Amino acid sequence: MSPLQPAGEFARVARAYCEFIESFDAAEERDSTQFLSGLSGLLPRLHLAAEAVSDAEFTDDLLAEIDPERRFALFSRLRQALGELDGYWTEFDVGRDLQERSGSLADDLADIYWELRAGLERLEQDQRPLSILRCWGAGYRLHWGQHLVDAERHLYGLRARRML
Repeated sequence: MSPLQPAGEFARVARAYCEFIESFDAAEERDSTQFLSGLSGLLPRLHLAAEAVSDAEFTDDLLAEIDPERRFALFSRLRQALGELDGYWTEFDVGRDLQERSGSLADDLADIYWELRAGLERLEQDQRPLSILRCWGAGYRLHWGQHLVDAERHLYGLRARRML
C-alpha cells in the first residue's frame, strides 16, 4: 500500500469530522442528542483511520499556530450546547493530591477538532501529505488519541444509560 493511501483516507475522515463539528457549531438550533448520536458513528471511523497512521514519528506541532482564544471559544460553545451531557467522571476521579478530576466531552471534541483542522489547513497550503500524516499520527499517539478514547467511552456510557 502506498503511504499516500492512509493519508488520503485519514484526510477524508478528518474533513468529515471537522465539517460535522462546524455544522453543529454554526447551527441556530442545536439538537445535542442528534449531534451525539451522529458523533457515535463518526468517532469509530476516525479511530480506525488514526490507528493506521499512529506509528508516525513526531515532526511538528500542528497546534503551535492555533490561537488559544479560538480554541477556548469553540470549547465554550460546545460545552454550552451539550449542557448536562458534556461532563463525565474519569476512571480515577481523585488524584494523589486529593483533587477531583473530571472530563469534558466538549474539551475532547475541541482538541481533536483543532489538531485535525490545523493539519487540513496545512495540507491545503503546502500539499506535503506525508509530513502532515506524520504530524497527525504523532499527535494521535501523544495527545488527541486519549481525547478520542475518552469521548468514545463517554458516548458509550450515554447510550448504555439510554440518554442518546
